[in-house]
Amino acid sequence: MTLHLSQSRAVPVPVDEAFVGVLEHPLPEIFRRRMLAMPPIREVRGQIGPWREVGQTRTIVTADGGTLLETLTSVERPHRAAYSIGDVRGPMRPLVERIEGRWSFEPVGTGTRITWQWDVTPTAAGRFAMPAFARMWRGYARQALEEVESVLLR
Repeated sequence: MTLHLSQSRAVPVPVDEAFVGVLEHPLPEIFRRRMLAMPPIREVRGQIGPWREVGQTRTIVTADGGTLLETLTSVERPHRAAYSIGDVRGPMRPLVERIEGRWSFEPVGTGTRITWQWDVTPTAAGRFAMPAFARMWRGYARQALEEVESVLLR
């Protein structure tokens, strides 16, 4: 069973600007707020250069002491990028086996619709927590997309 999650927001900037702004902006500035049990990102370790080359990896460190290994798996500039998250450690480990994430950017009106998606593969025990996890993620994603808009409009 895979849980599909998706959240979108339209921002008044061109698609290429939105793409670069989301992919290359420091994660702790976009994911700086907690949503219930979903912690902010405190730091990123091991990233070499801007986040834009397939195969790049980095370790995401969350405020609750957890870590996630992220690998960039696809880049179709300026319309989409995908990544996988594995080696989940810390408080999310009992719930989540793996995450496949995507960002997509499509023209809408005079701006761009940015969509962030996660396909979450829960652990056997985590399956029972997925409805609550989904509610938290949607709030976390809404906050992150608000931060993205703020960053892009600076």
